[in-house]
Amino acid sequence: MGRNGCLMLFGLLMFLIEIPPTTQLQSSQSWALLRLQRMLNYPPFLAAWTGDNLSDVCSTDNPSATVVCYDESITQLEISGNEASPSRLPESFSIESFFVTLTGLPNLKVLKLSSLGLWGQLPAKIWRLSKLEILNLTSNYLSGYIPYELSFLTNLHTLILDENNLTGPVPDWFAASPMLTVLSITRNSLTSSLPESITTLSNLRVVRFSGNNLTGELPDLSTLTNLQLLDLDSNTFSSDFPKLQRKVTAVILSNNKFTGALPPDIGKYYLLHHLDISSNRFVGPLPAPVVLNLPSIQYLNISGNRFTGMLLNSTSCSNKLRFVDLSSNLLTGEIPICLNDSSNVKFEMNCLDATNQPQHKLPFCQINALAVGFGELPPVEKKTAAGRGGVICGAFAGGMALVGVVLFFGLKRANTKKENFTRTLAVHASYGFPSQSLHDSKAIKKAGRSVGISPYRSFSLEEIESATNNFESSALIEETRHCQVYAGKLKDDNSYITIRCLKMTKTVRIPPDLTKNIELIAKLRHRHLVSSLGHCFEYCLDDSSLCRLFLIFEHVPNGTLRTRISGDVGRKLSWTQRISAAIGVAKGIQFLHGGMMPGLFSNHTKSTNILLDQNLVAKISSYNLPLLCNEQEFGVIEDKIDVYDFGVVLLEIVTGKPIDSQDEIDATASQLKAEAQKQMEGHG
Repeated sequence: MGRNGCLMLFGLLMFLIEIPPTTQLQSSQSWALLRLQRMLNYPPFLAAWTGDNLSDVCSTDNPSATVVCYDESITQLEISGNEASPSRLPESFSIESFFVTLTGLPNLKVLKLSSLGLWGQLPAKIWRLSKLEILNLTSNYLSGYIPYELSFLTNLHTLILDENNLTGPVPDWFAASPMLTVLSITRNSLTSSLPESITTLSNLRVVRFSGNNLTGELPDLSTLTNLQLLDLDSNTFSSDFPKLQRKVTAVILSNNKFTGALPPDIGKYYLLHHLDISSNRFVGPLPAPVVLNLPSIQYLNISGNRFTGMLLNSTSCSNKLRFVDLSSNLLTGEIPICLNDSSNVKFEMNCLDATNQPQHKLPFCQINALAVGFGELPPVEKKTAAGRGGVICGAFAGGMALVGVVLFFGLKRANTKKENFTRTLAVHASYGFPSQSLHDSKAIKKAGRSVGISPYRSFSLEEIESATNNFESSALIEETRHCQVYAGKLKDDNSYITIRCLKMTKTVRIPPDLTKNIELIAKLRHRHLVSSLGHCFEYCLDDSSLCRLFLIFEHVPNGTLRTRISGDVGRKLSWTQRISAAIGVAKGIQFLHGGMMPGLFSNHTKSTNILLDQNLVAKISSYNLPLLCNEQEFGVIEDKIDVYDFGVVLLEIVTGKPIDSQDEIDATASQLKAEAQKQMEGHG
């Protein structure tokens, strides 16, 4: 090892330790903030923005104004005014000038300006904010058409324009924005129907157009393979129940003119927890045993329609149900026992045999059911042959259905050769967004992007099984008590991947914040991280609970940093390559700590957990995601731990020797200190 190399790495270590934790903001961007403050009429919550302290604005805690900086530049700006009653800005306000000023923040990725009284038509100049990924302009006085220039924002994945005065048709340029995952334009005055182009946005997870004047029939939404939330409340749509993928979690169609019956496959919507189709024109027999027993259903509102059918006292309900409204339909029979004891159950204005909520007389429902084409003649006391035939046919149909189910699962078991009787059913989807997160850009922002990495997506179980040759033992890289790591190869593009599998057991359960964890993982895309490519959920068939969670990462082929600095001589890194690796690891840690919200700390940064790609670029593979392996204990979560671990990595890079104990750390540090002292005395 050359003395010059030692001094170079020692100097690098000292330089990184002395880097201040705060970022100095560029003066041009400071002036842009001051100008925005003036144009917003100097709101009280921005009083702290003065020329003297704007240099620290990125680290100032202000609940109404969040400014996030990276490399001396603002990347996130969130300003929230009085949500209760935002006042319209004075006539002197110019939205054109306002957005021209915003272009002085060229690296802006997240822009949230809510309840500030902004007014006027969104200017075409918005395209100059070319790096925008999240745009949220909720609760202002924006008017006019939605500008076509928004389609030029190719990185945009979240667009929220709720509670404004926007008019005109829903834009048909969505095909030019394939990255969109959240599209929310509620409580405006949009007209026309949903354009066909919306069906091309395969990444869409949230579609919200409630509170507009939209009409007509819906396009085929089954092409939106990742759709989780559909909210079309309070419009005048007049089509049948929309065609959707079965992974949808919330469907809100209330206060429209939807017609027809519920789809025959409604019972296969295993993840559906919120269904509101109230105040429409739906007709036909209500499949009560099906909708009341959807595995995930919590909220069910079918009131104000013309559903018919007889409810049975013995009908069971999902134990997750929290609210049910069956009011104002044409239902007969008895209210199910499972609904009797809840105060959150409404069933008035039907023809049910109940006295605790007002009902129509039985003939009312019979006559009206006949009028909509789904009625039955009033029953006679004497049981006829036809009546007995109906019972027999019903029993036969039920028996055949049971046989079909048994045969289906028997064949599935034989084909897959699984020992466990309860073959799991893969439903490849993400969980639904909590309603609050739709207005919180922090929960869905994209913190970074890796060069050359394909977009984050949902994988199917078939893809994972094919990539690992049905989880062949030779594909297993690592295994712990609850977590397995597999190497795989995708068949569609022959790319190599790494798959981490987390099994759900009695001791490892679904985290309550699973959605936030998945959203966080999806944002971990950086040149110096082993980046995430997607996920796959596998659900148990018997109770639709999550059985296994697969997380798919890019494959990094050139081994660990330790093997390339202390392994075979022919494969050792040069000093230039070692310095490059050290800088790369530092950038990766910096991104984990401050390049996203919330930051990730205590990332177990060891030379054995730093991988090198085909270009010898260093990538951290062990960042702190307890979701992956619950048994791993990270202890106290502090940035100091990563700084210390990085120092140990630098010691290994300098000495070329593995360091695994505190004694080795102390001895190596003393040796380097003595060597550095000797070098300095020699140059004195």
